[in-house]
Amino acid sequence: MNESFRDRPSAEGGLQAPTRHPLPWRSAEFWDRDALEAELYRVFDICHGCRRCVSLCHAFPTLFDLVDASPTMELDAVAKSDYAKVVEQCYLCDLCYQTKCPYVPPHEWNVDFPHLMLRAKAQAFRRGEVSAQHRRLTDTTRIGRLASIPVVAETVNAINRSPTMRKAVRAIMGVHPDARVPEYHHPTARRRLRKQAVDVHAQPAGPTRGRVALFVTCYGNHNMPQVVEDLVAVFRHNGISVRLLEREQCCGMPKLELGDLDCIERYAQTNLPVLAQAVREGWDITAPIPSCVLMFRQEIPLLFPESSDAQAVRAAIFDPFEYLMHRHKAGLLNTEFKQPLGKVAYHAPCHQRVQNIGPKTRELLSLIPGTQIEGIERCSGHDGTYGVRDATYERAMKIARPVVSRIRQVQADHISSDCPMAGEHLAHGVDRARHAVHPISLLRRAYGI
Repeated sequence: MNESFRDRPSAEGGLQAPTRHPLPWRSAEFWDRDALEAELYRVFDICHGCRRCVSLCHAFPTLFDLVDASPTMELDAVAKSDYAKVVEQCYLCDLCYQTKCPYVPPHEWNVDFPHLMLRAKAQAFRRGEVSAQHRRLTDTTRIGRLASIPVVAETVNAINRSPTMRKAVRAIMGVHPDARVPEYHHPTARRRLRKQAVDVHAQPAGPTRGRVALFVTCYGNHNMPQVVEDLVAVFRHNGISVRLLEREQCCGMPKLELGDLDCIERYAQTNLPVLAQAVREGWDITAPIPSCVLMFRQEIPLLFPESSDAQAVRAAIFDPFEYLMHRHKAGLLNTEFKQPLGKVAYHAPCHQRVQNIGPKTRELLSLIPGTQIEGIERCSGHDGTYGVRDATYERAMKIARPVVSRIRQVQADHISSDCPMAGEHLAHGVDRARHAVHPISLLRRAYGI
């Protein structure tokens, strides 16, 4: 029997703040399959002895079920070929690292479960073990550009509304026919906003400079251009200068989920010089999608720790509501709200929570008279492609069930989440005909602008 890592003497848990090590993905050991299996065994054994994260995603129940069903009820009797079943269920939400695990660095056991899963996904991707359907589904830039051509957008949206045609999409893209998928729009957000003048007035406040270069994102550009317009309107209403970046590529989060690190590098080579130049010219950065902010705030700096551009962008990128609350603290937020919002069931998405910025969206919306915020901090189960793929849709809906139940209990006027995909996934679970409203759109409505 292999020695259990848990049998070695060590302090129980840790009281120091978590720290993240750069991901050594260019090293030979990172890609060594035997070294990966040894590290999976080490970390899985620690997780088996702790089980604190069982209530998060399905990766941990999968692991513990494998152990409990083995002859010895220990990890040594679990086939290494079954490790992939655990990896498949991790969608890199990062909550285990940031909120649950007592053994993250600087603890000597050095457990980084999400980045270990990323390493396993990266190896599987290089071995060609990722389906063509999943590869297509994560190519958000190409899909968005094609689907946002006017006649194509109308056709794609019509196909997505047709139960019969959705079965064909299932075969091509691996999307479950019952999953809610986004609509595509023309003109895109970048086209709608490209001719707007930039207000050069800027008043610094706290860490903000009052000038924001907007990373529109694939989803914002093609699937929710109105929300991007709402964000620009709200920022300008608060005296913040806004401009679009000259060009942008996907942030890379869909490819991170896939384990395609080479593609992320190509995207970063396009994005980082443009973003860093904006920072050097005195602009802060924001994006309407929490996952994209997280990508530039955490994952890209850890993948490219030697990049001064990555570090500059990391220091200058903000969540939109984080930015506005910095302005509020300095007395610069416009609080002349004209419309109450009633009761809002507000879901805090995982990729925003793990940024450790606090509940800024809930705090700001709570300033609006006649508005009651019912906050929900639990995973929606969507997380990019996990919530729509044929292989994982049913499980994603099961993970979402407690949040959906809470929303029904609240009987809210609005369902809202900073992650539009999570919001729509939850609204879909509540009522097939209901839709979510992005918090920035609710804020614009409250301003009456």
